[in-house]
Amino acid sequence: MTDWRLPVAIAALGSAVLLAAALAFQHLGGLAPCQMCIWQRWPHAIAVALGALALGAGLRWPALAGALVMLAGAGIGAWHAGFEQGWLPGPASCSGAPVGDLTAEELMARIMSAPLVRCDEIVWSFAGISMAGWNAILSLGLALTWFAAFRAGGRDQARSSASQ
Repeated sequence: MTDWRLPVAIAALGSAVLLAAALAFQHLGGLAPCQMCIWQRWPHAIAVALGALALGAGLRWPALAGALVMLAGAGIGAWHAGFEQGWLPGPASCSGAPVGDLTAEELMARIMSAPLVRCDEIVWSFAGISMAGWNAILSLGLALTWFAAFRAGGRDQARSSASQ
């Protein structure tokens, strides 16, 4: 493996592990995901595909794409964690809204259309950090790993052209 392939493999495997953990929490642990939780899964799925492309085809550009995708994933995770803490606004479709001025029919319609899992509630945490918060932190680390892979790929290409 050249210098850039190892961090690509680590980053793609990291996303695969985080995605598998989310699915395990859902299917084995019984923690149904909210809408924002589902959004956080997409960057990891894309990163796994980018890792397979980079390693399978020997391409360097997917490492940069992986870094950008993981930055987006970290942003979604941070937004979700901020929403859970009440620091940031979130999607109205994902939380309870004020009901003081609603008629009985409007209230019933809102109850019937409300999501089963709210995005503004912390259902699991470790060391005082929610699952969304951990996803933001780990996604940022994976973004840095992808950037390292991209930079290493540039050095490898410069060395191989200088030796020719």
